[in-house]
Amino acid sequence: MAEAKPRLLDRDRLWTYALKLLSGRGYSMGELREKLRRRAEQRAAVDEVLAGLKDHGYLDDQRFAESFASARLANDKLGRTRVVQDLRRRRVAPALAERMVKKVYQDVDEQALIEEWIRRKYRLAARDTLFQGENDLAAAYRRLARAGFRSGDIIRVLKRFAKDPDLLDSFDPPEEPGEV
Repeated sequence: MAEAKPRLLDRDRLWTYALKLLSGRGYSMGELREKLRRRAEQRAAVDEVLAGLKDHGYLDDQRFAESFASARLANDKLGRTRVVQDLRRRRVAPALAERMVKKVYQDVDEQALIEEWIRRKYRLAARDTLFQGENDLAAAYRRLARAGFRSGDIIRVLKRFAKDPDLLDSFDPPEEPGEV
């Protein structure tokens, strides 16, 4: 059975559709442009609707990026790198994403954030040692790297939780993409 093609919308209906989308959650300009293009009868209508949304203050990538980064920090306790990656996936300009993440994370102690993340994900009490051997440490390192934390910070914090912290002295983490 063929998938039904969505009905194409004129400028006025496209405006209503955009408002409906924005009432559900925040979108970056790039994300919304992509969604509207799939539904627009005419490409020019997409640019008109986006311009109108921006003029009315409904669409602002800077505000979106700052809000998104703040939420990811407050709710998920993720590292800077992951938040920048997520913003870029949401079609926020790379320079803007990095600038807003830097602003949101300016007073954040990432080592404390990593420690909090480990305690939450591994359900640790205050002084427990968790990581017994190389495999445990490597798995924890990979999880923390995916959560967006930087190598040096990860290794320093993992040493506090390792049964044998000397194992981390010879640990050779994989290459990282550019750090924020």
